[in-house]
Amino acid sequence: QYELSARLDPSAGLLQMVTNAVRAEPKRVVFAEGEEDSVIRAAAAFQNSGLGKSILVGRVDVVKAGMKRAGLDESLLAIRVPHSAEEAAPYIEALYKRIQRRGALYRDAVRMVTNDRNVYAASMLKAGDADAMVTGVTRNYADALAGVRQVLDPPAGKRPMGMQVIFAKGRVVLIADTSVTEMPTSEQLADIAVQAAAAARRFGLTPRVAMLASTSFGFPRSERSERIIEAVQILEARGVDFEYDGEMAVDVALDREKLALYPFARITDTANVLIMPAIHSASISTKLLQQMGSGSVMGPLLVGLEKSVQIAPLGAKMSEIYNAAVIAAYDT
Repeated sequence: QYELSARLDPSAGLLQMVTNAVRAEPKRVVFAEGEEDSVIRAAAAFQNSGLGKSILVGRVDVVKAGMKRAGLDESLLAIRVPHSAEEAAPYIEALYKRIQRRGALYRDAVRMVTNDRNVYAASMLKAGDADAMVTGVTRNYADALAGVRQVLDPPAGKRPMGMQVIFAKGRVVLIADTSVTEMPTSEQLADIAVQAAAAARRFGLTPRVAMLASTSFGFPRSERSERIIEAVQILEARGVDFEYDGEMAVDVALDREKLALYPFARITDTANVLIMPAIHSASISTKLLQQMGSGSVMGPLLVGLEKSVQIAPLGAKMSEIYNAAVIAAYDT
């Protein structure tokens, strides 16, 4: 059993809740890179843990050889072949209808579905042939997301975004956006805050959102803080149903004593959702945490698409792919 809680002790309660929820309602998860040994082992662990059905995308002979190396019964996992005309035909037709007025020809749709496993796996989700998808092991995040976005859109009023979950010192903190929008506008920052708060609730947390900057409530004054201040004003105008405030430095957001220096702050306790002003600051801070061993980091988790997709880190280990599958199944 590869329980999420076995890997990340500080998060045992939250992660066990996610695992139990998936086990109560098993899902069909398609693994786009089904020829990779680590993916095959993760898919088998997911299915053998009673969390649902695993579907591998790849060539039958290559996938079965990988299953044999892993000591698995060759009939254990379902296999879908992108090059199969019979299996790919409905996905090709659907994609062609989607892209035909974007300058694409029918043969472009054929090529995309049969040659790009991310497009094929995302097409399975779109058609209802799977509930969730995992990819990312053999491609960088941006390339994997680009393939998925050929098929899947965000629901109305939402935007795709990346979110890291940090487990440190007995607390759980969500950070967004960590992987999609390079330099969000004030409106986009407000959207990210709303979606991150919703994600926090799905993880059983009561969201307290801090809009981060290098300054706290105007001191020292910074030109770059203007976007953050405007985002807070937008949240106020929207009348959102969660606690939020900013602009504030990260130490103020996470330290109860420093937060107490600002009795007018809208959040009643330390923040558990941090909205970064840009991707570069999010990437630097989360990678620094990982390298310094200051806490466990899960993600980036992808939220904000019409179907549940998780993009594992490039070269991810079996446990990371398994965790991505559990989160993908939970977020359907």
